[in-house]
Amino acid sequence: MAFWAMRSPGPLPPQVAADILRFDAASERLTGWVQFALGGFILALYLIAPKPVDSISRSLVPLGLAAYLGLTLIRLYFSYRAPLPKSFLFGSLIVDVALLYALIWSFHLQYEQSQAFSLKAPTILYVFVFIALRALRFDPIWVLLTGLVAALGWVIMVINAIAQDGRDAITRSFVEYIDGARILIGAEVDKIVVMVVVSAILAIAVARAQKLVLRTAREQMERAEIRRFLPAPVEAAITGADKAIVAGDGVERNAAMLILDIRGFSAFAARQDPKDVVAALVSLHAIVVPIIEKHGGIVDKYLGDGMLATFGAARASETPAADALKALGEIVETATRWTDEHSGETGLRLSLNGAVTAGPVIFAALGDTARLEYTVIGEAVNLAAKLEKHNKAEGTAALTTAATLEAAILQGFRPECRVTHLPARRVAGVAEPLGLVALA
Repeated sequence: MAFWAMRSPGPLPPQVAADILRFDAASERLTGWVQFALGGFILALYLIAPKPVDSISRSLVPLGLAAYLGLTLIRLYFSYRAPLPKSFLFGSLIVDVALLYALIWSFHLQYEQSQAFSLKAPTILYVFVFIALRALRFDPIWVLLTGLVAALGWVIMVINAIAQDGRDAITRSFVEYIDGARILIGAEVDKIVVMVVVSAILAIAVARAQKLVLRTAREQMERAEIRRFLPAPVEAAITGADKAIVAGDGVERNAAMLILDIRGFSAFAARQDPKDVVAALVSLHAIVVPIIEKHGGIVDKYLGDGMLATFGAARASETPAADALKALGEIVETATRWTDEHSGETGLRLSLNGAVTAGPVIFAALGDTARLEYTVIGEAVNLAAKLEKHNKAEGTAALTTAATLEAAILQGFRPECRVTHLPARRVAGVAEPLGLVALA
């Protein structure tokens, strides 16, 4: 099991896990190319650079680098064919370190010195390149493993040098260590400690970055899912707030309300399978919601077989009434085709009623500390609900008030359907008669 899978809280979403695997595969290829470029550069530098005048025997560096480049190419080839198994990665890690240490060990042969001489080769610094390269992967365990393998390998190098040169090769004098081929245990311990500490620090850094990336990925996926339940303007109001939103926070806006309801739906639902009822609602929403959003509105909430949409509430608008009436006209026209299709299938005729009102409302967060919901509050909302029900009394499909139509015309609305004025109408729940307008 990968380190990130063990450390992450709960199972990773499949999409995130797949992205991590792709990232690791790409990182492994990148690591291979960096190692190949580094090996090629060192080999070219060795071939063109002047050789040390005190070198006695033929160096094994070209052979070692050629073998390293060959193994790197093999690993690159397999990395492009399929994700490399963990056993292969661990084996290549050991081979990398072993080849580097074999080159370092050969220094005493090249200069005909004791093995302690090899421990002073500056080539040891390249082990930190191997450790750093493993930080390209998403899993910090490989950084730590590289450091531990390098440290263990160096311990073996030191023990082997002492075994070959004898305990007399050990010195406690720093001057003797610098000037001659002697072994200073403290200096070798320093190298080992630095290898382990550097790899541990890098592993911690990768783990912290990994934790942040995983948390961010989870939050983005959760946000993407939540976004399906929240209109974009409402999400923007939540995420763009300067401080935490509490119940009662709100803003006054001049907005328009659109309420829709399906006439005959109760009888339809009583005679149909629940799945068919849901399917009918989903098919209607599929044509209605895009129209609302096209005209700048958002669905505030679904009300069983109806819905409440707002224009200019969550996001301020200069033309809320005009936008709402354009949407209502297009919805009524489009829903007629939907009605014909479903009546042919079920034998029951469903029709969509709607009403639009405009006026000042409060776009506010309501609820408690555990759960909040943004909604609109105001007389325009209540009136829209009453007008939608009044369609049945008037035998109409779409109603608005004369005042809303007048405001919409001032905002640039030009009716494309027949407009019928219904003066001084009594609406249930409204004290004074209202001038209404039917859209057909």
